[in-house]
Amino acid sequence: MLREQARRKPRRGALRPQVEEALAHAGLLEEVKDNLDAPALRLSGGQQQRLCIARALAARPEVLLLDEPCSALDPQSTKVIEDLIVTLREELAIVIVTHNLQQAHRIADHVAFMYLGELVEYAPAQTLFANPKQDRTREYVSGAFG
Repeated sequence: MLREQARRKPRRGALRPQVEEALAHAGLLEEVKDNLDAPALRLSGGQQQRLCIARALAARPEVLLLDEPCSALDPQSTKVIEDLIVTLREELAIVIVTHNLQQAHRIADHVAFMYLGELVEYAPAQTLFANPKQDRTREYVSGAFG
Protein backbone atom coordinates (compact mmCIF):
# COMPACT_ATOMS: atom_id res chain seq x y z
CA MET A 1 0.00 0.00 0.00
CA LEU A 2 2.85 2.37 0.75
CA ARG A 3 4.20 1.87 -2.74
CA GLU A 4 0.85 2.71 -4.32
CA GLN A 5 0.52 5.91 -2.31
CA ALA A 6 3.91 7.27 -3.32
CA ARG A 7 4.39 9.54 -6.31
CA ARG A 8 7.31 7.43 -7.41
CA LYS A 9 7.55 3.78 -6.60
CA PRO A 10 10.06 3.64 -3.72
CA ARG A 11 12.59 0.89 -3.41
CA ARG A 12 11.79 -1.87 -0.99
CA GLY A 13 14.56 -0.91 1.43
CA ALA A 14 13.34 2.66 1.59
CA LEU A 15 10.04 1.47 3.03
CA ARG A 16 11.58 -0.69 5.76
CA PRO A 17 11.25 1.92 8.56
CA GLN A 18 7.56 2.45 7.77
CA VAL A 19 6.97 -1.30 7.49
CA GLU A 20 8.63 -1.93 10.83
CA GLU A 21 6.67 0.90 12.44
CA ALA A 22 3.38 -0.53 11.18
CA LEU A 23 4.32 -4.03 12.33
CA ALA A 24 5.28 -2.69 15.76
CA HIS A 25 2.03 -0.74 15.95
CA ALA A 26 0.13 -3.97 15.27
CA GLY A 27 2.14 -5.83 17.91
CA LEU A 28 3.78 -8.10 15.37
CA LEU A 29 7.32 -6.82 14.80
CA GLU A 30 9.02 -8.77 17.58
CA GLU A 31 7.51 -12.01 16.29
CA VAL A 32 8.53 -11.56 12.65
CA LYS A 33 11.56 -9.23 12.66
CA ASP A 34 13.97 -12.03 11.73
CA ASN A 35 11.80 -13.24 8.83
CA LEU A 36 10.47 -10.11 7.15
CA ASP A 37 10.94 -11.64 3.70
CA ALA A 38 9.10 -14.88 4.56
CA PRO A 39 5.67 -15.44 2.98
CA ALA A 40 2.72 -14.32 5.10
CA LEU A 41 1.16 -17.76 4.73
CA ARG A 42 3.77 -19.10 7.16
CA LEU A 43 2.25 -16.97 9.92
CA SER A 44 -0.46 -18.22 12.27
CA GLY A 45 -4.03 -17.06 11.73
CA GLY A 46 -3.72 -14.48 14.49
CA GLN A 47 -0.43 -13.20 13.11
CA GLN A 48 -1.95 -12.96 9.61
CA GLN A 49 -4.80 -10.92 11.02
CA ARG A 50 -2.37 -8.55 12.76
CA LEU A 51 -0.42 -8.31 9.49
CA CYS A 52 -3.61 -7.16 7.75
CA ILE A 53 -4.10 -4.58 10.49
CA ALA A 54 -0.47 -3.46 10.11
CA ARG A 55 -0.98 -3.02 6.37
CA ALA A 56 -3.98 -0.81 7.05
CA LEU A 57 -2.13 1.15 9.74
CA ALA A 58 0.77 1.84 7.39
CA ALA A 59 -1.53 4.19 5.46
CA ARG A 60 -2.14 6.17 8.68
CA PRO A 61 -5.94 6.10 8.48
CA GLU A 62 -8.25 8.15 10.68
CA VAL A 63 -10.76 5.29 10.79
CA LEU A 64 -10.06 1.56 10.78
CA LEU A 65 -12.93 -0.69 9.69
CA LEU A 66 -12.65 -4.32 10.77
CA ASP A 67 -15.13 -6.94 9.59
CA GLU A 68 -15.22 -9.91 11.98
CA PRO A 69 -11.55 -9.41 12.98
CA CYS A 70 -11.46 -12.48 15.19
CA SER A 71 -13.53 -14.97 13.22
CA ALA A 72 -11.87 -18.38 12.98
CA LEU A 73 -9.25 -17.45 15.60
CA ASP A 74 -8.52 -19.39 18.76
CA PRO A 75 -9.25 -17.71 22.13
CA GLN A 76 -5.62 -16.69 22.70
CA SER A 77 -5.30 -15.03 19.27
CA THR A 78 -8.69 -13.39 19.80
CA LYS A 79 -7.46 -11.86 23.06
CA VAL A 80 -4.34 -10.52 21.34
CA ILE A 81 -6.45 -8.89 18.60
CA GLU A 82 -8.93 -7.48 21.13
CA ASP A 83 -6.10 -6.05 23.25
CA LEU A 84 -4.63 -4.49 20.10
CA ILE A 85 -7.99 -2.92 19.23
CA VAL A 86 -8.33 -1.47 22.73
CA THR A 87 -4.84 0.04 22.42
CA LEU A 88 -5.39 1.40 18.91
CA ARG A 89 -8.71 3.05 19.73
CA GLU A 90 -6.76 5.64 21.70
CA GLU A 91 -5.22 6.85 18.43
CA LEU A 92 -7.91 6.38 15.79
CA ALA A 93 -11.57 5.55 15.37
CA ILE A 94 -12.24 1.84 15.00
CA VAL A 95 -15.46 0.39 13.65
CA ILE A 96 -15.94 -3.34 14.09
CA VAL A 97 -18.57 -5.55 12.54
CA THR A 98 -19.13 -8.59 14.74
CA HIS A 99 -21.79 -11.12 15.56
CA ASN A 100 -19.97 -11.96 18.79
CA LEU A 101 -21.92 -10.19 21.53
CA GLN A 102 -19.37 -11.04 24.19
CA GLN A 103 -16.63 -9.47 22.11
CA ALA A 104 -18.68 -6.32 21.52
CA HIS A 105 -19.39 -6.12 25.24
CA ARG A 106 -15.68 -6.51 26.08
CA ILE A 107 -14.21 -3.95 23.71
CA ALA A 108 -16.86 -1.54 22.42
CA ASP A 109 -17.39 2.02 23.58
CA HIS A 110 -20.60 2.32 21.55
CA VAL A 111 -22.71 -0.35 19.86
CA ALA A 112 -25.04 -0.15 16.90
CA PHE A 113 -27.49 -3.03 16.61
CA MET A 114 -28.59 -3.59 13.04
CA TYR A 115 -31.21 -6.01 11.79
CA LEU A 116 -31.75 -6.75 8.09
CA GLY A 117 -29.82 -3.63 7.12
CA GLU A 118 -31.79 -1.34 9.42
CA LEU A 119 -30.29 0.49 12.38
CA VAL A 120 -32.42 -0.61 15.33
CA GLU A 121 -30.51 1.00 18.18
CA TYR A 122 -27.28 2.86 18.86
CA ALA A 123 -26.02 3.56 22.38
CA PRO A 124 -23.02 3.37 24.67
CA ALA A 125 -22.12 -0.32 25.03
CA GLN A 126 -22.99 -0.54 28.72
CA THR A 127 -26.39 1.05 28.12
CA LEU A 128 -27.25 -1.08 25.12
CA PHE A 129 -26.34 -4.34 26.84
CA ALA A 130 -27.79 -3.52 30.27
CA ASN A 131 -30.89 -1.56 29.32
CA PRO A 132 -31.76 -1.63 25.61
CA LYS A 133 -34.62 0.65 24.62
CA GLN A 134 -35.89 -1.34 21.64
CA ASP A 135 -37.67 -4.69 22.04
CA ARG A 136 -35.77 -6.24 19.12
CA THR A 137 -32.43 -5.23 20.69
CA ARG A 138 -33.52 -6.62 24.06
CA GLU A 139 -34.49 -9.91 22.41
CA TYR A 140 -31.17 -10.15 20.57
CA VAL A 141 -28.88 -9.36 23.50
CA SER A 142 -30.86 -11.76 25.73
CA GLY A 143 -30.35 -14.57 23.20
CA ALA A 144 -33.99 -14.90 22.19
CA PHE A 145 -32.87 -14.95 18.55
CA GLY A 146 -29.68 -14.74 16.51
